[in-house]
Amino acid sequence: MKKKIITIVIIIVVVFIIIMLKPGDKGKPYSSYFSAINTDLTRNGPGRPVILVDLDLLDQNITMVKKQLNPALKFRLTVKSIPCPWLIDYILDKMNSRYVMVFHWPDISYLANKSKNYDILLGKPIPIRGVIEFYNSLKHVIQFNPEKQIQWLVDTPARLLQYLEFAKQKKIRMKINIEIDVGLHRGGVQTVEELDAMLTIIKHNPEFLQFTGFMGYEVHSASAISIIGSKRKAIQQAFEDAMSRYNMFYNYGKEKYASLFKGYLTFNSGGSHTYMLFDGTQPVNDIAMGSALLKPSDFNKPLLSGHVEALFVATPVLKRLEGTTIPFIERISNLMAIWNPNRQVTYFIYGGGWRAHYYSPEGLTENTIYGFSTNQAIVNGSRKTSLNVDDYIFLLPTQSEAIMREFGDVVMIRNGKIVGRYPALPQ
Repeated sequence: MKKKIITIVIIIVVVFIIIMLKPGDKGKPYSSYFSAINTDLTRNGPGRPVILVDLDLLDQNITMVKKQLNPALKFRLTVKSIPCPWLIDYILDKMNSRYVMVFHWPDISYLANKSKNYDILLGKPIPIRGVIEFYNSLKHVIQFNPEKQIQWLVDTPARLLQYLEFAKQKKIRMKINIEIDVGLHRGGVQTVEELDAMLTIIKHNPEFLQFTGFMGYEVHSASAISIIGSKRKAIQQAFEDAMSRYNMFYNYGKEKYASLFKGYLTFNSGGSHTYMLFDGTQPVNDIAMGSALLKPSDFNKPLLSGHVEALFVATPVLKRLEGTTIPFIERISNLMAIWNPNRQVTYFIYGGGWRAHYYSPEGLTENTIYGFSTNQAIVNGSRKTSLNVDDYIFLLPTQSEAIMREFGDVVMIRNGKIVGRYPALPQ
């Protein structure tokens, strides 16, 4: 009798464990929002993977930035995060700005050829060969004036001397913005001695170099670790520490090189993660940002809780198969669907391998056992996902800067319908 009871208990425990381990059905059909977009894409889309920007949601984010960005600060759009000329101008118009930050010299050439009155600040130092290539690309551009419209970012005295030599050879005057390290430790001036050496070079060569300010990026403050206390307090403390270093460089330069610190200068900092922390009391008067306007998944942070996702990848379902069948293990692979309801259906999609997460319908996952593919990725889901061939699967990108260049153009939507397709900047 005792053995029988033990056996029953073991069976109950095993059954309980099986029930606890067995995956639940996570599948859901489209929300009404994605259902409407899918309908329009299947009727009017290009029949291939596309990158989507919802202009209604983008407008919401623009409104949020206007609400939270101190009016004393200049809004500068980060081109790498919004690499689409039509979107760049759309956002700049909405923000009443002409200021952009550029990280890729071919992007500068593209913007220069649009002959608009952009004020361009480099977001990273460009090797001197890139500077030479850029100037060579301007042979047929008439209305763009790099001596007035570009601030070159320089991080060391050695690079500054390279730029000086180039300016002398070209008989031009280059605007120089100095990168300072305020705690990110990704390069830039770390000591006032380094800053002194650079400001001295600029001061002694006024016909070739013009000092235009500092760039001190403090994105690291948004990742401050809180051991005791709130995350927000840790971020605020890290931000204040970064601004203290910014002040150190600013005060030193203004006191010792007063002649260079005249007129309006660009003291840039901030970004999508921290733009709302600047209250206008710092030397900083220029905030560069872009990703917060589209909010890819890497920007799902507490300080951006008021922003909404406005950027998606949409790709058609090419094939729909019942179950999940893996080569060489066909006899047992269908057991996957019996054990896991989220393997009930196999979808082969157009493309794959993007830096993005499956987003809608809910409950879709890539099948890593089958193998990775950028041509026809295999995606599993339960029958509740309710997808058919030619329907679109929607993904949420982790970032915007690289993925937006991968599709050739960017599809704009409003109210669930396509309203335009515009080229992205080239890779």
